[in-house]
Formats: sequence, C-alpha cells, structure tokens
Amino acid sequence: MPATDILTPDLLERLRSRAAGYDETNSFFTEDLEELRAAGYLALFTPVAEGGAGLGIPDVVASQRLLAAAAPATALAVNMHQVWCGVAHLLARQGDDSLAFVLKEAAAGELFAFGVSEPGNPAVLFDSHTAARPTGDGGYAFTGTKIFTSLSPAWTRLGIFGKDTSAPEDPRLVFGFADRGTAGITLADDWNTMGMRASQSCTTRLDDAVVPAARMVRTTPVGPHRDAFVFGIFSLFETLLSAVYTGIGDRAVQLAADAARGRRSPDGVPASADPDTRWKVADAALRMDGAGLELDALSRDLEEGTDHGSYWFPLLSGLKYRSTETARGVVETAMRVAGGRSYSRGQELERLYRDVLAGMFHPSSEDSVHASVANAVLGPVE
Repeated sequence: MPATDILTPDLLERLRSRAAGYDETNSFFTEDLEELRAAGYLALFTPVAEGGAGLGIPDVVASQRLLAAAAPATALAVNMHQVWCGVAHLLARQGDDSLAFVLKEAAAGELFAFGVSEPGNPAVLFDSHTAARPTGDGGYAFTGTKIFTSLSPAWTRLGIFGKDTSAPEDPRLVFGFADRGTAGITLADDWNTMGMRASQSCTTRLDDAVVPAARMVRTTPVGPHRDAFVFGIFSLFETLLSAVYTGIGDRAVQLAADAARGRRSPDGVPASADPDTRWKVADAALRMDGAGLELDALSRDLEEGTDHGSYWFPLLSGLKYRSTETARGVVETAMRVAGGRSYSRGQELERLYRDVLAGMFHPSSEDSVHASVANAVLGPVE
C-alpha cells in the first residue's frame, strides 16, 4: 500500500487545520491520532500479511516528511512509535525477529513510546542513570527518570532501558517494553514549551516499575559498541527525526512562495517578480533540495544494508545536524520573504519557527556531531 493511500490530501488538510489549535491550547493531538490509527499509519512497517502497509525505511521517511509538512508536532510524536517499528523492521531484515511483536501489536493499534532520554546523560544509548534491578525471574525493576517522552497521554507500550549493576565488574544495559498501567510508572503533566507543543513529551518517572522477562528484549555492554539493536535505534531515530524537520523546511518553502505571490509593492508589482525575493525563495529551495537528497540516500542505504562501517555514526549524526539546521535557516528565510506579519501569533510561519527550534535539542547535539566527525577524520586525541 503506497503511503499516499494513507496520507491522502484530505487527511493531511484535516491534520493541518488542527495544528494551530493544539499549539494554542498546549494539548495533545487526540483527533489526529485517532485518524492516523484508523488509516493504518501506525502499521506502516508491519508486513502486509500481518495487517500493515509493508513499507520500507525510505517510504516511511517520505511519509513522515509529508506528515510533518502538515502537522509538525504530530509527526514528531508519531516518530517515536515509528522508530521502534523501524528497528523491528531493520532487525527482521537481518534475520532477527526479537521485536516481531512490535510490528504485530502496531497493526492492532498499540502505540509505542520512546522512554530513553535522561537528564544529564550525554552517553544516551551507551549508558544509563536508570537503575535496572533483576527480579530473579528474568525480569527487571526500573527506577529512574526519563525526559521528552512523546505521546505521554496516549502510549500503550513504553520502550525503556536501564543499567544492571548486580555484577559490578560487568555492568550491563537492559532494554524492555512496559505496558501502560504498569505499577511504578508516573507521568508528569509538565510539558509547556515554546514549540512542538502537541507532542506532549512529558517527564516519566519509574519507581520499581517491573518489566517481565517476556518483554525484555536486549542486553548490551556499557560504553560504545556496535550492537545491531542499538544501531537500529540510533539509525532510525536520526533518520526519521531528519524527515520531520525536512518536512518543516518543505512547508516553509511553499509558504515563502505563496507569500511572494501574494505581496505587492505600492505600484502593484508582485513580490514574486522582485529579484531579491526570487533569490531568497530560490536559495531556500536549493537548500531543501540538498537536505532531501541526503535524507533519501541514507534512508535507502539503511534499507539495503549498505556497509559504511564505523562511519555510519558520523553520517547519521551529521544527517540530523544538517537537516535540523537547514530547516531552521529555511524557515527564517521564509519569514523574511513573508515580512513582519509572519512574526504575529496565529501565523503558520510563526508556529513553524517555534517548532523548528526544537531540532537543536534532540540528539545528536552539535558538539557530539562535530566530535564524532573529528574522530573519524582526524582520529581520536591521544
């Protein structure tokens, strides 16, 4: 099933029509989620035989880009569900069915959230401040704090990880999925941000929240490594995140063009005929062309299993950095083209500007991207 059969023009227009209201009231995108679930959007990665669309990474990336152009905060939040489904898809292509249940449950309407980010943890997936205590039967009890947990009001499955130090000489990171309603999971109502407001990415607190053995899916060492599961999380997160911000940039170019056609000088000449305005719109479109080409290429490489070796990490973190920075600059250009009215509340470009700024705060950070590329090009500091 092509993604355009799901994200129809009518559906996208309804999503776009609600985005401003969610932003204004700082409320969750409940109606959007209901429509996307009913349309089968939660099962894009699920094989057709299991009730899904059977899409690969490039097509899901294109879908998220399209969704973000209509409703950025909705797309960003749904991204977290698609990351887990994408990891399951990527592992399955390698003969690992350990996350097959994710794809099946997604087709049944379950919503997977991303409980990974922690305050003060720059190592992200390679270490954790969350304690994971073995329960003795293969399960774990998790205690810690997770931040930026998108989909907080609605997720039904929460992917979490923590550190098991029961063998101090060999600490391990453990990953599992908790059901909503699990004792010890508390969701704070603390999301009141500048942008991406409808994502409702609230803080999640874990207090001996038990994940049973059947829902524990991976153990890895602490510190950098190349485990396929963790690489899957990192690669899908960076790629799908880049799709969202590229979609915002796409929309900004369209709004800039619309504004140029609609504005006129005192003598009635449209701004679209002004050489400086034309240059600005063209420059924004050129930047988005480059961002889109890189996103498409790396999405295809992931799907096809291209071996970039250790350079995968600089490539993916660089993709995220360039896509978010490019989109931010393109939105700024669009606002210059549209003029001062774009600075007023209620204008779509004003909302896009606030939304696009969130790209600075997702991993990989500006510093870590440059450190990763420097190590790849120059070698580590001795």
